[in-house]
Amino acid sequence: MAGKNVYFASDFHLGIPDEASSFEREKRIIRWLDSIFADCEALFVVGDIFDFWFEYKLVVPKGFVRLQAKLAAFADAGIPVHVFHGNHDLWQFGYFEKELGVKVYAEPQVFEFSGKRFFVGHGDGLGPGQAKFKFILSVYRNRFFQWLFSFVHPSIGIGTANWFSHQSKLKTFDGNFTFYGEKEHLIQFCRNYPDREQIDYFVFGHRHLPMIYPLSEQSAYVNLGDWIGFNSYAVFNQHKLELKTFESDVPLPTF
Repeated sequence: MAGKNVYFASDFHLGIPDEASSFEREKRIIRWLDSIFADCEALFVVGDIFDFWFEYKLVVPKGFVRLQAKLAAFADAGIPVHVFHGNHDLWQFGYFEKELGVKVYAEPQVFEFSGKRFFVGHGDGLGPGQAKFKFILSVYRNRFFQWLFSFVHPSIGIGTANWFSHQSKLKTFDGNFTFYGEKEHLIQFCRNYPDREQIDYFVFGHRHLPMIYPLSEQSAYVNLGDWIGFNSYAVFNQHKLELKTFESDVPLPTF
């Protein structure tokens, strides 16, 4: 659509490291959403909105209603909102679609805007290796284990899962700032994608390291970074895609 932009962001991880900082992060994200509302053709939130989220049949996790209301406001205004499961918030079972009016995806999807093709997904479990992580993901995604977890009282289940999720993220956070070049799992996934030259931008979250990494003259790997250290996002202006930051003094990495 002429004059409109497509926006991408991921890895808000609302819930860590504590309630107070998450609340400030949520308000900052809302200010960013307010700033893009007028010229937004479509909004992509590419996983790990929350550091943990599990929808019981009649219960959803407490908190972050301001962000949920803002996403609903986009949808109510006719702006498509595309939300992807991350590995921290994959237990979404219809609440976002029904209550917020957004579209939710469990797997990567291909979209096209102004003749450019975008392969979009959170990025968890893609690429070679990662046997332990992929096994854990298979357990998380297993309907039987999800059904079993739903019988645990929310105060116990959500509280315990939040603790484990926080510990996991804190242990791996420093490693998010190391770039492994062609050994990056997601770069290897892009290199091995059967129709790589048919995709202009491979857009992922998960890695927390913002970058646009050329794969060829026609194609690039894009990581959206996060809103813990960078406040980074991508914008496609109908011609090219760029990475930007919002209310941040941290420069984007260069490679």
